[in-house]
Amino acid sequence: MTERRIVYIVDDEDSIRRSTSFMLKTSGYRVATFASGASFLKEVRHLEPGCVLLDIRMPDIDGLQVQEAMIKRGVAMPIVFLTAHGDVATAVKVMKRGAVELIEKPFEKEIVLAALEQAFQRLGEQRLRDLRTQEARLLVAGLSTRERQVLCGLVQGLANKAIGLELGISPRTVEVHRANLMVKFGVHTLSEALRIAFAAGLDLSEN
Repeated sequence: MTERRIVYIVDDEDSIRRSTSFMLKTSGYRVATFASGASFLKEVRHLEPGCVLLDIRMPDIDGLQVQEAMIKRGVAMPIVFLTAHGDVATAVKVMKRGAVELIEKPFEKEIVLAALEQAFQRLGEQRLRDLRTQEARLLVAGLSTRERQVLCGLVQGLANKAIGLELGISPRTVEVHRANLMVKFGVHTLSEALRIAFAAGLDLSEN
C-alpha cells in the first residue's frame, strides 16, 4: 500500500530532487522535496509521518545536523542517507544514531526502494509502539491514586505485604486495589498488568 506513503527528499541539488522525485512517484510513493536542511526542519513538526531521503553534504545545515536536530525534537521519522562522499566514519555515526541506510550516489533504483521498504517497516513498528503507549497511559490515568500506588509497588516487585507497609494499609486492602486495577485494565494476570505499566512508562518515583 505504497500510495499512502510519503517520502521527504532533502537535497540541495535540484537535479537529484527532480530525478529522485520522479523515480519515487512512478514507484507509487507521494513525495515532498526540500532544497535545504533548514527548510525541512522549519516544517518537520507539521509534516505527516513519512520517511526521509537526506543528503549528507549540504550548505549551512548538513544531513548530520538535520538528523541530530530531529533526534532532539523527538521526530521519529526514519532516515535513509544519500551521499556522494561516503566514508566509514560517517556511516558508523549515522547508523549509530538510528539511520536505516547510507546509500552512495549515483544510486540504483532498487537499492533506494529496498531501503525505503525497511524505513517504512520501521515507521509502522514505531506507530504501533506509540499506539500501545498511548493506550497504556490512558489506562493508567484511569486508576485511582491508591490503585496507581499499588501498581507502582507491583512494578518494583513488592509483595502485597510490603506494599501495604509502605502505604500504611493492610495486605487485604492492597489485594482489593490490585484486583480493581486489573479489572480496569481488562487483564487477568499480573504479567499483563505489568506489561501495561511498563508500556505507559510508569514513574516509579510516584507513590
